[in-house]
Amino acid sequence: MVLRTQSMPKDANPNGDIFGGWVMCQMDIGGGLLAMEVARGRVVTVTVDKMAFVRPVQVGDTICVYGSVIRIGNSSMDIKLEVWAKDPIEVFETQRHLVTEAVFRYVAIDEERRSRRIPDNPQYPR
Repeated sequence: MVLRTQSMPKDANPNGDIFGGWVMCQMDIGGGLLAMEVARGRVVTVTVDKMAFVRPVQVGDTICVYGSVIRIGNSSMDIKLEVWAKDPIEVFETQRHLVTEAVFRYVAIDEERRSRRIPDNPQYPR
């Protein structure tokens, strides 16, 4: 798990569902945290691939963003992110449901905002 948060009324559209853009933002925050850990420094998001929303998120739902590194290149990495939601009052883990998933690509950058090599990291082998 790279992020856990609760959806709030301000994040909802007029129909009462949470905006997809808000969900995507939470994914990017969690994925960016993981990418910074792998790159040991600043990163930028460059692409999001194949994002599809399976179910809506309701106001008050807890969302959990899970991430896994699926590729590390010289300066970029791909991280698969999944969002699962549940009513925080429900006790059973089986009440969670998949909301969306996508692959985010991040590029490591230096102080001048130019791409840089990702250092070797034994925790995240290439």
